[in-house]
Amino acid sequence: MVPAPGVPGKHFMQVAMMVDDIETACANWTRTTGIGPFLHVPHVVLEEFSYRGEASSGLDFSVAIAQSGGMQIELVQQHSDGPSAYRDTIAKGEGGFHHLAIYTDDYDATYSRYVDEGFVAAVDGTFGGYRFSYIDTSAAIGCMVELIEANPLQTDFFERIAAAA
Repeated sequence: MVPAPGVPGKHFMQVAMMVDDIETACANWTRTTGIGPFLHVPHVVLEEFSYRGEASSGLDFSVAIAQSGGMQIELVQQHSDGPSAYRDTIAKGEGGFHHLAIYTDDYDATYSRYVDEGFVAAVDGTFGGYRFSYIDTSAAIGCMVELIEANPLQTDFFERIAAAA
C-alpha cells in the first residue's frame, strides 16, 4: 500500500528537482507528464538556517510541488547566488535531480541515524516552527536526503497538494 501524502514514516515521499525557471518547469512537467497542478511557494522564508554548520542568511528560493500517486514532485529554483545545499550538487543555470525527502514524526531518531552512519547535514533549519535538514548523502546515493519534521501545518499543505492532483 502506498502511504498517503503527509503520513510520516521511513518511506521517501518526495523527489526534488532543481530548475532554472520554476514557471517554465511547472508548465513543462504538466505538459510532458500530465502531473499537476503545482502549488507554488514563492521566495520561501526560513526562520533559522545554517549551512554546513555556520549560521546563514540570504538564501532566496522558491518551490512548486505536485502529487503523483504516493510521491510528490518538488521543483526548486534558487534565486540567490550564495552557497547552499542546492548549489552543492547542481550548478547555477543547470537543472537536475537534487534530493529525496522523508516526512518523519521521529525527527531526532531519523537525523541521528544518518549522522551515526557518518553523514553530515548540509543544511539545518526551521520553517513554520518545525525542523528540516538536508543530509549530504550524495557520495553514497547520488543525492541529498531531506528530513522534514512532521507537523500539522505541513500535513495540511501536503493534503492540499494531493487534493489538487
